[in-house]
Amino acid sequence: MSAPPSSDEAGLGGRTDAGARGESLRGLAAVDEVLREPAVAALTESYPRDVVVEAVRTVIERLRREILEGGREGDAAALSPAHLAPWVEKLVAAAVSPSLRPVINATGIVAHTNLGRALLPPEALAAVVASAGSYADLEIDLATGERATRQRHVRDVLCTLTGAADALAVNNNAAAVLLALAATCRDGEVIVSRGELVEIGDGFRIPDILAESGARLVEVGTTNRTYLRDVEQAWTDRTRAVLRVHASNYRIVGFTAQPAIEELVSLAHERGALVIDDLGSGALADLPLFVDEPSARESLRRGVDIVTFSGDKLLGGPQAGLALGTSAAIARLRTHPLARAVRIDKLNLAALDALLRLYLDPLRVVERVPTLALLTQSRETLGERAARLRQAIGAGEVVASVARAGAGALPVAELPSVAVALAPGAGGADELAGRLRRGSPAVLGYLRDDRLLLDVLTVRDHEIVDLAGAVLAALAPA
Repeated sequence: MSAPPSSDEAGLGGRTDAGARGESLRGLAAVDEVLREPAVAALTESYPRDVVVEAVRTVIERLRREILEGGREGDAAALSPAHLAPWVEKLVAAAVSPSLRPVINATGIVAHTNLGRALLPPEALAAVVASAGSYADLEIDLATGERATRQRHVRDVLCTLTGAADALAVNNNAAAVLLALAATCRDGEVIVSRGELVEIGDGFRIPDILAESGARLVEVGTTNRTYLRDVEQAWTDRTRAVLRVHASNYRIVGFTAQPAIEELVSLAHERGALVIDDLGSGALADLPLFVDEPSARESLRRGVDIVTFSGDKLLGGPQAGLALGTSAAIARLRTHPLARAVRIDKLNLAALDALLRLYLDPLRVVERVPTLALLTQSRETLGERAARLRQAIGAGEVVASVARAGAGALPVAELPSVAVALAPGAGGADELAGRLRRGSPAVLGYLRDDRLLLDVLTVRDHEIVDLAGAVLAALAPA
């Protein structure tokens, strides 16, 4: 349940002595008293009684604890059943409402990690609904009636799109890397350039993933320069693979050097080892914006044994990790015990399957996959959308903005965009931003020069009316 009121919120006063604390505790309403309060009693007719009782107890216990710990007191009215009833109502409403809420993203960050990253295309949404609402041939071959692998639903299309000999999907890219290392390098050594020891989302680091796989990390080179000779000098009879990690969430520029992938492949294969290439963002579309992103097809063509990347970043699909490569290498991943622990679930698999099939039509994929469509909008389109939003609000100023791909992808790419800048009023920009976050629908923008900006690159046309309504409600006097 959501947090019950603090003593200040509940109307309790300042610090006092032990005698006054005892008086406050004696005056605090009992559970039965609050349950008899008409507003609370009415809740038990609409919601499970146990939920209402738990809400009452939570509110009372929070106040009792603060009286004891903070030495706070309140008058009899502040501790009465009538005073506590509204807090009980709020807790019950929070308990029975879904926690995950839709948000209008006006930050200009397309694959916003905190907002769920990629928006799914209609085809993927339909596939999720169809699979969620019925049984499906997830792990059965309908032609033979025999058990089959769930991977068959995406294996062929992944191989077609990338030229891989085999492929499988797991629940995210960190899991794909972990599985690849555990299945092929456990108890051995893995060579990684020092400049590629990245930290991915939520504090997870490549060295940590390596350690969990059972392989030993061998760092080579320096932060900005690594040569093939560094890899050669670090090689031992325990070396199992060279891991290349694409710096998808940062760039090292200037005086830099890295071995070509062909050099790593030649060296590793001469010595009976593998090359694993973690591409990170998974850009399959042929867009000018992706020109500096590594290509899965190119890595595989150049002899890489295992390529991994995310499904929910630049690919524009559900959360997933994709591992593609040679038949021998992927077979080791497929049969490893960890594969079951990190396998992709039915709903994400359905969405991924539908998404990947859109890529079979490269001429239309950009307009059909929302992430790609958002990233490739024209300045004219954005300007018209911002003007409509500004007109609907009746306030603010249309200004130039800079949007980003998000999710750590394309870290130095700045997307020219347009935003509506709102003067915050007497409460300040932070207060306005907070009101928009807590509104319905919830809205996220960003602050610049003490103004709240609503970047329209990530606002879809059908959201303009709801966004304008949310802004007007937030700007209205309390």
